[in-house]
Amino acid sequence: MTDTPTTTTDWQGWQRSWDRQQEWYMPDREERFRVMLDMVEALVGTSPRVLDLACGTGSITARLLDRFPDATSTGVDLDPALLAIAEGTFAGDERVTLVTADLKDPDWLSALPHDTYDAVLTATALHWLHREPLADLYGRLAGLVRDGGVFMNADHMIDETTPRINAAERALRHARMDRARQDGALDWAEWWQLAAKDPVLAEPTARRFEIYGEHADGDMPSADWHARTLRDHGFTETRPVWCSPSDTLLLALK
Repeated sequence: MTDTPTTTTDWQGWQRSWDRQQEWYMPDREERFRVMLDMVEALVGTSPRVLDLACGTGSITARLLDRFPDATSTGVDLDPALLAIAEGTFAGDERVTLVTADLKDPDWLSALPHDTYDAVLTATALHWLHREPLADLYGRLAGLVRDGGVFMNADHMIDETTPRINAAERALRHARMDRARQDGALDWAEWWQLAAKDPVLAEPTARRFEIYGEHADGDMPSADWHARTLRDHGFTETRPVWCSPSDTLLLALK
């Protein structure tokens, strides 16, 4: 059975549907979120000011506020459809501010309500950027994270020095995904087809495809590249704090 929303205003239903679609690709998605929030608590406490970078529907923000009710979150994204779901989900919650901005625009920081953050968190988003704009973004984040604050990026980070291991893991993962499809799991394209048919999300979905196209993967460099680039741009300690054969949660401390 697929987990689909029941009405156009069922924002929690859309959140669950997005989560199931993402979990089809990443069955360990909740584990990386748990470790991310563990490290937030360890390094900046339980009432942090957080920037949810490329926030999408607000997956990180939802888990952040559930675990840390005294936290606040600024979510920033360019996708009008995913932001519509986030806006519906967090409507009336004064702890959450949502900002529309393009992370490739040098002036995107000016749209934020704060000059510094205790933690900047992102997941499964920055692989849409190529190395050069991603390095530029890391430089801007170094100025946004306060001293003692953290940046964490959970994303696809491929070690190209282990091609046989990569191929074996990929084959197993895709076999499991095929079995899940038989049980009704939605893939990326099917989820967007569902959103395009919704009376509320149809228009913002059309606009997001004008912005991004069908899919626009950038680069997926190794965790070592991310760690080295973050250090080059002003972070003092960088290391993975969780990883799978294809994904890494990289932490950078200011």
